[in-house]
Amino acid sequence: MSGKIIVGVIGPGESATPEDNELAFELGRGIAKNGWVVLTGGRNFGVMDAAMKGARDAGGLTVAIIPDDNDRESSDNADIKIVTGMGSGRNIINALSCKIMVVVGMAAGTSSEVSHALKAGRKVILLNQDETTVRFFKKVGGYKVMVASTVDEALAMVKDYLSVHVH
Repeated sequence: MSGKIIVGVIGPGESATPEDNELAFELGRGIAKNGWVVLTGGRNFGVMDAAMKGARDAGGLTVAIIPDDNDRESSDNADIKIVTGMGSGRNIINALSCKIMVVVGMAAGTSSEVSHALKAGRKVILLNQDETTVRFFKKVGGYKVMVASTVDEALAMVKDYLSVHVH
């Protein structure tokens, strides 16, 4: 029996821009429409909340990997809340629990999750990232890093990758 495919949507909380949140919402919707599960860091703001809100809007399933020892600050759009009490240590759970990761926006915690994913051999799609970010993660991750300019382009990359690597 094969399980549901989990796609990580990773990005900043407090420092997310309105554009980051809009892209994350559309990405969450697209992931749900494809029947995949959205996994985020679970907070009730920023990219995490926006991606889960988009997925819920499209009838999808969402998983929140919460850094705190309770779920008080978790997103209301999280269907499954995994409370870790690990703080930023939960970033490795985010990285290892998804088949592929899409990154919207950038912050210190986000870069940690991308690094854990690359170290574990995961594919990472950088969505709408600046040239410095792309250059750095391409240098660190090589062929494991893909770059998308739009949500549709990112979703097509996810679909292509999963069609070859998930059976």
